[in-house]
Amino acid sequence: MNTAYRKALPGTDLDYFDARAAVEAIKPGAYQGLPYTSRVLAENLVRRCSPGTLQASLAQLIERKRDLDFPWYPARVVCHDILGQTALVDLAGLRDAIADKGGDPAQVNPVVPVQLIVDHSLAVECGGYDPQAFERNRAIEDRRNEDRFHFINWTKKAFKNVDVIPPGNGIMHQINLEKMSPVIHSEDGVAYPDTCVGTDSHTPHVDALGVIAIGVGGLEAENVMLGRASWMRLPEIVGVQLTGKLAPNLTATDLVLALTEFLRKQKVVGAYLEFHGEGARALTLGDRATISNMAPEYGATAAMFAIDQQTIDYLRLTGREEQQVALVETYAKTAGLWADSFTEVVYERTLDFDLASVVRTMAGPSNPHARVATSELAAMGIAGAWEQVPGQMPDGAVIIAAITSCTNTSNPRNVIAAGLLARNANRLGLTRKPWVKSSLAPGSRAVQLYLEEAGLEAELQALGFGIVAFACTTCNGMSGALDPAIQQEIIDRDLYTTAVLSGNRNFDGRIHPYAKQAFLASPPLVVAYAIAGTIRFDIEKDVLGVASDGREIRLKDIWPSDEEIDAMVRAAVKPEQFRKVYIPMFAVEQDRGPKVAPLYDWRPMSTYIRRPPYWEGALAGERTLRGMRPLALLPDNITTDHLSPSNAIMLDSAAGEYLAKMGLPEEDFNSYATHRGDHLTAQRATFANPKLFNEMVRNEDGSVRQGSLARLEPEGRVMRMWEAIETYMQRKQPLIIVAGADYGQGSSRDWAAKGVRLAGVEAIVAEGFERIHRTNLVGMGVLPLEFMPGTDRKVLGLDGSETYDVIGIRTPRATLTLAVTRRTGERFDVPVTCRLDTAEEVSIYEAGGVLQRFAQDFLEATV
Repeated sequence: MNTAYRKALPGTDLDYFDARAAVEAIKPGAYQGLPYTSRVLAENLVRRCSPGTLQASLAQLIERKRDLDFPWYPARVVCHDILGQTALVDLAGLRDAIADKGGDPAQVNPVVPVQLIVDHSLAVECGGYDPQAFERNRAIEDRRNEDRFHFINWTKKAFKNVDVIPPGNGIMHQINLEKMSPVIHSEDGVAYPDTCVGTDSHTPHVDALGVIAIGVGGLEAENVMLGRASWMRLPEIVGVQLTGKLAPNLTATDLVLALTEFLRKQKVVGAYLEFHGEGARALTLGDRATISNMAPEYGATAAMFAIDQQTIDYLRLTGREEQQVALVETYAKTAGLWADSFTEVVYERTLDFDLASVVRTMAGPSNPHARVATSELAAMGIAGAWEQVPGQMPDGAVIIAAITSCTNTSNPRNVIAAGLLARNANRLGLTRKPWVKSSLAPGSRAVQLYLEEAGLEAELQALGFGIVAFACTTCNGMSGALDPAIQQEIIDRDLYTTAVLSGNRNFDGRIHPYAKQAFLASPPLVVAYAIAGTIRFDIEKDVLGVASDGREIRLKDIWPSDEEIDAMVRAAVKPEQFRKVYIPMFAVEQDRGPKVAPLYDWRPMSTYIRRPPYWEGALAGERTLRGMRPLALLPDNITTDHLSPSNAIMLDSAAGEYLAKMGLPEEDFNSYATHRGDHLTAQRATFANPKLFNEMVRNEDGSVRQGSLARLEPEGRVMRMWEAIETYMQRKQPLIIVAGADYGQGSSRDWAAKGVRLAGVEAIVAEGFERIHRTNLVGMGVLPLEFMPGTDRKVLGLDGSETYDVIGIRTPRATLTLAVTRRTGERFDVPVTCRLDTAEEVSIYEAGGVLQRFAQDFLEATV
């Protein structure tokens, strides 16, 4: 702590750390040129670093250099129950490992506050046309997840600094936006900016508030939980200037899908984006949050908006205390975080985006950055004329229509628009097609209150969009089962079926096993497609139905005007609704009940929670990086859904067969995501996505065969992926994965790294890595290697029959040698970049991973 820069915050009884003074002591006038991100990072350094570290670290920010690592200390960690639970399972296992070595397990606790929200475990078994859907879905959730919830309840009693928001209350990101983030903290007499990491890639949702919040894997979150700095180098900070204004009858969803396509093309992977300009200033906080939320879809680490009057208005709207609102404004204006303070910022790169260029838009199929204007669907061959045979679904049937996800339900305007469209449709006698499983899953209970106030909850219910949960649901692949008759018709007729959802992810195989593809759309468009019943429909021109007077009804006839939407938002969304929801939730410290033993009593037959194996067996041994065989050769854009799917477990899968042997009935298999606390189940999810293309497995015509398949070497025998992994594990064969560009897109799930490490994968060589997945690999002791530009698996003629060695000294971003030996005995060397990017990452990797490193340090410190 650098007390020389501690000063009184005007108009308050608090102090603050003056980052401006610290920066300008090094270079006068430099602070005005720093982007928002750099100013917040500078404050963190001034407040938390030793004087010796401070000078060099601040110089990195000022000079825009990336030579040295510097520490970042996030103020808190937010978790959902899937990755949060697995992180705490790891900590419980760490306690066991410490106890086995004679240490005190009760001393292993999170050092920074951890907030865990149970929001990822509910499946929509009952659709929104069932008036009792919420109660029934919650009852099923509790029954299926009893093992998990027992463990989570133990953690809040056993660990210090862990708070739990129980199921049925909302999504972590929306609760974070509406309540948990104070924007500015006041603690021990000091005011400072809120910062956080979250175990979900959509944690940047609260970047809209001016809070640096980034998504990390569970392993990186564990590192922060245990009090270690998150070491980093200055990220690329890109200015995104928004100009113009949206055309009438468009939503923030249309805007963010257009931006996602644009920003992916601009290659902002790993960058911190700062939105500014006339267009940015005019956006409501809800619209900004929609943009920030989809940062991982366009590949950015963060998507920042500076604090301004829109921020203040939103804090008041969501019921924050007036004293806290005043603190945010005072601090931002004093410390140079207010939007007006950024007139002299010079970005290394600036992108321009005209809001007036946006049209009504969907994304899909398969990728959230694959934007398509609704008017162009017919030209793509997706939409178009269709004829329904009586009693049968059409080809292209929409089998799931879901208003879900923090992307949209935290934006009141989007939800109100859907309610008004539903009201208009009801008045004209339009109905949802009977094969459409429809649902509404808001991100917080406040949404229900303002829909009631607006008189729109009943209108949505009438069209089948009753509230089924306050949880992630469909966006996370928790769509629940289809009506058996509908499912059988899809199978018998081999129908092309789709899902339309207001979420942020539509990767193949994610939303539902029987939805061949999925499209992202705004909430009102989701309702419109439930009425249409098929994606083979020109939503802009085709007839949705016929009114009682014989008039043909099209989308324009039911779409509410901007003026009506805005008037309803002003009238119906009120601060007291948020206070009614959140004051009881956060008013008192949660009842932790009687003390519990510091070591968890693991349930031997649980398929949800099992003592992790990271300190025993093969994982405790040395990684040789010699004689590795490829488990898979993979194309570009491999996602974490390919690596470790999260959706429903099918009976004929490796995980399904295992669960059946363990005595679990098929109806309670639940999702892959919910079983990640049990490595024996989760291992069987590795590369279990049926949409996988492993280039080692080919058809007779030479094309790549689709499926969860591998080719066992040296025999050359094709088999199911899990069977190959089991065989290699029995042989103690070290493995490597060879991949293309953008490896590890998508969710922050650490099991995408844990699964391959448990399979025996020691290294992954790819053309490029998504940030979160790369750090997860390091956290599991898997070595990420990057091909040099111009070199890839195709140029080298790799087919998977080779063996591989990695040669060289592992230092940050060193050039190592990948020695490849072909089946013929020919050997050649390939230079690759070691993607251990910092000295801290080298240290973690050499220790075997985050948990092994902490155990070593803890035991050494207590000897």
